[in-house]
Amino acid sequence: MKFRPCIDLHQGKVKQIVGGTLNDEGARENYVSDRGAAWYADLYKKHKLSGGHVIMLGPGNTEEAVKALRAYPGGFQVGGGINPENAGMFLDEGAMGVIVTSWVFHQGQIDFERLEAMKKSVGPERLILDLSCRLRDGNYWIVTDRWSRFTELPLDAATLRLLGASCSEFLVHAADVEGRQLGIEEPVVALLGEASPVSATYAGGIRSREDIDLVRSLGKGQVDFTVGSALDIFGGPLSFTRLAAEYA
Repeated sequence: MKFRPCIDLHQGKVKQIVGGTLNDEGARENYVSDRGAAWYADLYKKHKLSGGHVIMLGPGNTEEAVKALRAYPGGFQVGGGINPENAGMFLDEGAMGVIVTSWVFHQGQIDFERLEAMKKSVGPERLILDLSCRLRDGNYWIVTDRWSRFTELPLDAATLRLLGASCSEFLVHAADVEGRQLGIEEPVVALLGEASPVSATYAGGIRSREDIDLVRSLGKGQVDFTVGSALDIFGGPLSFTRLAAEYA
């Protein structure tokens, strides 16, 4: 189990926002940094944390994302508005892989033609599928479009098997608890630990060392984790330095 760091970009700034509140007007913010993306990239590079993600939350973030990729070549995956036309540019700028979600869904279903186009564009070994989810009627469903639109695809073992052959990794934000420090969505972590055929990273709700221990136990030591708002570098209580030393 590894600690995967993050750089979330909104309106050209590094921020931590509350999941599900993002819209065209803005978002509910937990933290807005006065440091640029490259500063965080340098920090993660210094601590030898690789495989983290740079997420562009809406337009106006490409410049900062590229600065992070250039500061730590091969250290990050990048996501947010990725498609076959722009994916190559981010890889050329130093991304280790691209994260895709909304582009491969259409009218609530997987668009397999688009998925194939992404695979041909970057190769499955550099494609990460974001299967972020929300709870509805007792089940977790994959959500797209800034976590606001429910698809008709459940997050379950069958879905993981279906999509696992097309990518190298899954990134799963539990959007209902993202940025809220409410604790993890335990069934999501348990599912990833039990059924994911590829590497998986869980994000959402981590607030304490106990939550990280839960990820380890429920994920059977196979699920990596992301901490955002709870880190001291984003105004939270958890020591970034300590996590980096233990889980690099």
